Amino acid sequence: MKRTIFGAAAALALAASAPCAHAQSFINVLTGGTSGVYYPLGVAIGKIYGDKIPNVKTQVQATKASVENLILLQQGRGELAFTLGDSLKAAWDGEEEAGFKNKLDKLRTIGAIYPNYIQIVATAESGIKTLADLKGKSLSVGAPKSGTELNSRAILAAAGMSYKDLGKVEYLPFAESVDLMKNRQLGATLQSAGLGVASLKDLSTSASITVVSVPKETVDKIGPPFISATIPANTYTGQDKDVPTAAVVNYLVTSSAVSDDLAYQMTKLVYESLPELANAHAAGKEIKLETAATGSPVPLHPGAIRYYKEKGLIK
Repeated sequence: MKRTIFGAAAALALAASAPCAHAQSFINVLTGGTSGVYYPLGVAIGKIYGDKIPNVKTQVQATKASVENLILLQQGRGELAFTLGDSLKAAWDGEEEAGFKNKLDKLRTIGAIYPNYIQIVATAESGIKTLADLKGKSLSVGAPKSGTELNSRAILAAAGMSYKDLGKVEYLPFAESVDLMKNRQLGATLQSAGLGVASLKDLSTSASITVVSVPKETVDKIGPPFISATIPANTYTGQDKDVPTAAVVNYLVTSSAVSDDLAYQMTKLVYESLPELANAHAAGKEIKLETAATGSPVPLHPGAIRYYKEKGLIK
């Protein structure tokens, strides 16, 4: 009996002395619509974390993307989120027009990932070939207050237009926009995503399309964080030429509430699992460790800084 009592007491003492050793962490990965790029990459990251971080449970949540993701992080309802750089800056600054009533001061960056390309695609029968041709036509600008929708406003403004110049504005996620185009109920869609986004691949294989260019002079009017970029020929079926456009960098973001150790592991596993991310989506091929610690409009998480110092990216 004494041995039993002593053994039980010893076990309790050991458990009390190391409460964190077996404590389960939870990582909710906030992504975007299931037909975009954030979601498949988020699923891959969730699996990597679940497989390689001891005592962690992961969940991948489909959302309306950037703006919603950042608000959820601030509220403590997520541990990792995908976001566009311009949305991230707007959140940190508390820009109400972008959907942020207050400054989101708990945001901390894990690292830069791939650039989002502004991809404006029209059905060939719509007759839309240039930005100016969008006047009086129907355009889906992305889910309300999403990063894509903020990009739509910026691109149209730089081209001397607003939503009032369009014939009809649809605020729809990627897949729903494509469904309307297939049914001849929508002329064009603006999708801010990595190259080879599933929704546009689907559209290009079922209808003749035109990929509308965003000229460099238009991009220059917007300025940072937008940069000039190119959608390479044959990214989509029927697109036989390179198309100039704009791009803006995406970031993985966490919260100051996430521990330094967990943020370190989250950062390390993303940038040391790039082949897996490339297999999950073509956009994963554009994620580079060398640029991971650069350009964020909000501070890096201390756990991420620790990893980047180990890799010699931060002194």
